[in-house]
Amino acid sequence: MRKLRDITTIGFALFAMFFGAGNLLLPPFIGLQIGDHVWTTILAFGLTGILLPFLGILSVTNSGDDFNDLGHRINKNLAAILGSVIMICIGPLIALPRTAATTFEVGVLPSFPNSHPVWTSILFFAVTWLFSIVPSKVVDLVGNILTPFLLLVLVILIGMGIANPIATPQTDIRSIPASFTLGFIEGYQTLDVLASVIFAGIIISATKAKGYERIGEKNKVVIASGALAAACLFFIYGGLIYLGATSNIENTDITRSALLIHISNSILGQYGTLAIAISIALACLTTAIALTTAVGTFFSNLTNGKLGYKLLVTISCIVSGTLSVTGVDNIIQFAYPPLAFVYPIVITLVLYVVIFGRFVKTKLPYVLALIASTIIAALNVMKILGFLHTDVLEGLNHIPFFAYELGWVVPSFVFFVIGVGVDRMKTNKH
Repeated sequence: MRKLRDITTIGFALFAMFFGAGNLLLPPFIGLQIGDHVWTTILAFGLTGILLPFLGILSVTNSGDDFNDLGHRINKNLAAILGSVIMICIGPLIALPRTAATTFEVGVLPSFPNSHPVWTSILFFAVTWLFSIVPSKVVDLVGNILTPFLLLVLVILIGMGIANPIATPQTDIRSIPASFTLGFIEGYQTLDVLASVIFAGIIISATKAKGYERIGEKNKVVIASGALAAACLFFIYGGLIYLGATSNIENTDITRSALLIHISNSILGQYGTLAIAISIALACLTTAIALTTAVGTFFSNLTNGKLGYKLLVTISCIVSGTLSVTGVDNIIQFAYPPLAFVYPIVITLVLYVVIFGRFVKTKLPYVLALIASTIIAALNVMKILGFLHTDVLEGLNHIPFFAYELGWVVPSFVFFVIGVGVDRMKTNKH
């Protein structure tokens, strides 16, 4: 009974960690673009938005107690370099600006159509700065109330939307492979795989604090808790994709915020939409405070205090506030190239440690796999930015799955196998 209670507590904590209010704008817009290929897209989005973040937690669990233990398993400098890139992405470059932009577009603009994002951003990050500089239990209290309330409203929204859909999904919008690719790549925008390897230490500490010290015992609790969190996320994200597919909107130029508001208005009416808008806005604020605090703590520790925590929090708020006024859609569009580069590297690290970590203890295979993924990811970003000539693209498309932006999968595995072979040759010589 105690173990079940602990699993439930940790599982909902893990769900709250990954359940970013800003992420709610992603699934409906995906649904709008995939026609009747709903299940294909839900499964693809679930891979990068749900399963891989869970495996990220598990990869750290299998390696030790935090991201440093995972990074040191490959190279002593990897944790610092990759950790810094990840923190910039889930901090001032992408996730933090998106929380403020989401607050403005969903929580403020519908009620105050003439308001300007600059003033919302200034107020939003002034409050974020204040609570990050002077940590308060008020934030935890508000977060603990808001997450269940927002979840309840969303369950009602999705349940009513499934029982009485606004319309039927359109057909022949996109092929099945294209729908799968869209769902898989858009899952990058949740940023949850990147966050999972950084914040895994919190979940592991919570598990150990409850008395689960042994690796086997600890893993069982983390896996069970992860399964609970994954089930909640699957229902929310999957349901929102379905609502997007049945939204009866033909104009794909609609903004993500406007689409969510349209769906909510159509299903819950004006007051239901107001409840969702307020809870999302406040949830974004608590997320922003948590992320700002994490960024300040990470880089302060990384520089051994040479860069002060308060200075880092201030810089993070200023940069995030400046980027947030560009709007949610522009932030997501801007985020695509850097995430297309970072994600394959982190996914390779997570998958290979989880799958092969017990059998392959040497570092060379993992290093080679990461090098392969990095090269392919760089080429993919060059393709996205239009830097590659048509002839070069035709050649790269011969790499399996490159056309679907999954070209790193096969090369990373081939390089990993080569690394294993080289290590065995060295062992045989000795």
